[in-house]
Amino acid sequence: MSLDPDCQRVHELYRLAGRPPLETLSVGEAREAMQRGREILQPDPPEMSEVRDLSCPGPGGPIPLRLYRPKSATPGEKLPALVFYHGGGWVLGDLDTHDTLCRELSTKAGCAVIAVDYRLAPEHRFPAAVDDAFAATAWIANHAADLAIDTDRLAVGGDSAGGNLAIVVAVLAREKGGPAISYQLLIYPATDASKTQVSHQENAAILPLTKPVMEWFWAHYLGETDGTTDWRASPLNAGSLINLPPAYIITAGYDVLRDEGLDFADKLEAAGVSVTRKHYPGQIHGFITMGKIIREANGAVTDAATAVRAALS
Repeated sequence: MSLDPDCQRVHELYRLAGRPPLETLSVGEAREAMQRGREILQPDPPEMSEVRDLSCPGPGGPIPLRLYRPKSATPGEKLPALVFYHGGGWVLGDLDTHDTLCRELSTKAGCAVIAVDYRLAPEHRFPAAVDDAFAATAWIANHAADLAIDTDRLAVGGDSAGGNLAIVVAVLAREKGGPAISYQLLIYPATDASKTQVSHQENAAILPLTKPVMEWFWAHYLGETDGTTDWRASPLNAGSLINLPPAYIITAGYDVLRDEGLDFADKLEAAGVSVTRKHYPGQIHGFITMGKIIREANGAVTDAATAVRAALS
């Protein structure tokens, strides 16, 4: 399938903006560029019944969180919950870059969403993000009564690097005997630091996540660590995926991470885990947060949220 015309429009906007390749920017400049893109690419944020900034203790200090409750929820109603880890290559992104997506997922899934602002590289390299993601998830489960959420209906999810963290949290939760995770929402997840899949060659020059950009992200995140030998960086290489929660996995045809997501889905299924695959052959990496320009993104969010709603019902 050819590239979605809406994606072509996004690429034209990149060209008109004259932004240098991301991997040539400083980390600060790249973070500013991601923030500016929100106004151009993201749809209007839905109104919520509650949006509340929180924090929890973490191994490196307090971890900022943001709690979302949909307009359909009544005050104090115990809701299923999705713990969400944002994308951005473990280097970019924060609670604000994914605020609209979290609002959409909460609204359409009818659940609470708690976004986790884990520490970023290169200031805090691997495994800081992993440590924060798990610590925050455990804290959320332990404070379910205060948050008015149901720990029997707790999902994890994220996009790109956030999808990577969601997988790792699910595996760690299984190994540590909790918290209990009921579902995984994995939006074009990064699963393998080796970058050897065919999609890394086929889509090497496709914006916004080119092969050089992905290499830039991994270099900042891992430093001197070999990410292919530690499954917490490359969960595709985890020794066993048995007894993990069911997963909904989104992949995009024009994405360097396409085959990492597909390979991970294969490995989950081989381990007996139920997987729902949703492939968007004409889409680019990051499309799900570009609903102002890419119309298919809005349907993708709805389909993902519907799956979460059904899994946590």
